[in-house]
Amino acid sequence: MEKEIICTDLAPQAIGTYSQAVKVGGTVYLSGQIPLVPETMAMVGGDIEAQIRRVFDNLQAVARAAGGELDDMVKLNVFLTDLTHFPVVNAVMAEYFAQPYPARAAIGVAELPKASQVEMDGIMVL
Repeated sequence: MEKEIICTDLAPQAIGTYSQAVKVGGTVYLSGQIPLVPETMAMVGGDIEAQIRRVFDNLQAVARAAGGELDDMVKLNVFLTDLTHFPVVNAVMAEYFAQPYPARAAIGVAELPKASQVEMDGIMVL
């Protein structure tokens, strides 16, 4: 099966040796997104809620570039440097997703790229 590389200027450009997403058949594997502003490649200002919103906006841009929407996500992985922020993830996520929600994992980590407090990746089926 052939793979298609997904790339959009509406999400941050890759800052390493990876693609924003890879589509194989009807499945799209979205790389981790941190709260970088696509136009400046700088971290978004504000609190953890602003970071979470920026991550969802970035994921949404990549999902749309692949021909889908966030509601096409079947698996979402959430990485947080502070798991006490998880209620904020739930509140913001409810604004971006409709039921039925994707399967999800929440993982506490010591550190993320560029001192981000949150990173998310996932799998989407079209």
